[in-house]
Amino acid sequence: MTIREQLEERELQYLSPYAARSRESKGRMREEAQCDIRPVFQRDRDRILHCKSFRRLKQKTQVFLLPSGDHYRTRLTHTLEVSQNARTIAKALRLNEDLAEAIALGHDLGHTPFGHAGERALNTVYHFSHNQQSLRVVDCIEKQGRGLNLTWEVRDGILNHQTAGHPHTLEGQVVRISDKLAYIYHDMDDAIRGGILTEEDIPTDLRNILGNSCKERLNKLIHDVITNSMDRPRISMSPAVEKAMANLRAFMFENVYLNPKAKGEENKAVHMVIQLYEYYMKHPELLPDQFLYALEHTDISREQVVCDHIAGMTDSYAVEKFKDYFVPESWKI
Repeated sequence: MTIREQLEERELQYLSPYAARSRESKGRMREEAQCDIRPVFQRDRDRILHCKSFRRLKQKTQVFLLPSGDHYRTRLTHTLEVSQNARTIAKALRLNEDLAEAIALGHDLGHTPFGHAGERALNTVYHFSHNQQSLRVVDCIEKQGRGLNLTWEVRDGILNHQTAGHPHTLEGQVVRISDKLAYIYHDMDDAIRGGILTEEDIPTDLRNILGNSCKERLNKLIHDVITNSMDRPRISMSPAVEKAMANLRAFMFENVYLNPKAKGEENKAVHMVIQLYEYYMKHPELLPDQFLYALEHTDISREQVVCDHIAGMTDSYAVEKFKDYFVPESWKI
């Protein structure tokens, strides 16, 4: 019996009846030989962790656009915090940690530069959503167009990680709620650090239910999810805490996500992304070789190929390309 088979056998003995088991995976888009050490979901996690799109998350905006401080979250640190929340919840519920972690690490691979401002920009010129783009990244953009060939369960979780999504595994449901818990926690922490909010600005009734600090609130939310999901076929929260979390999220939209002090530069970012899109549509020959090949040898539309290229950019690379195409250099002899 291989190490992988031993680990699969351990899953059968230990995991909850509601957990996804590696041995019972619906499989990959393309069949391939099994690893002798790693079960399929662990293997998927490793593929995501080592891919180029994952590394680029370190220079993509979470909420604060190109922040000057060292301690503000990026899309990478957000992803790591989602992963940690998901692993904590999955472990407590005896779900498949490898699957939860793989979904969490891959859920934002398709996010644009400049956060949701970049997403809005691409959606203005072409129907675009970052969850669908994340699936495109793992299916047909990574590894020079070959994709990562992930399992059905990981792909399903990535596609359905947003609020309106309906993941088919409990591990996918764990990531969907862990994503909310992460950004509510760390976006408020960053907003307080940046002077956008103070702890006293948060409504008293919400603090009475959820706690009087970012740390207390995250602890309360995670405990509530675990308590209300234990030995049940779905991931849920208690009505009172779920309502308080929704109200806290609404408070964040009003005071942070739509706050001109925090988001005043976003219109410039939107303009930049749209200008880049229009320029590449007129000059496709400037696309990198991988995307030129897709344009010339597949039936993928030019609009989609241009979106694939721009969505993969980091904030700094998008600014650099905008300067190359639209900002004149000083004359030199």
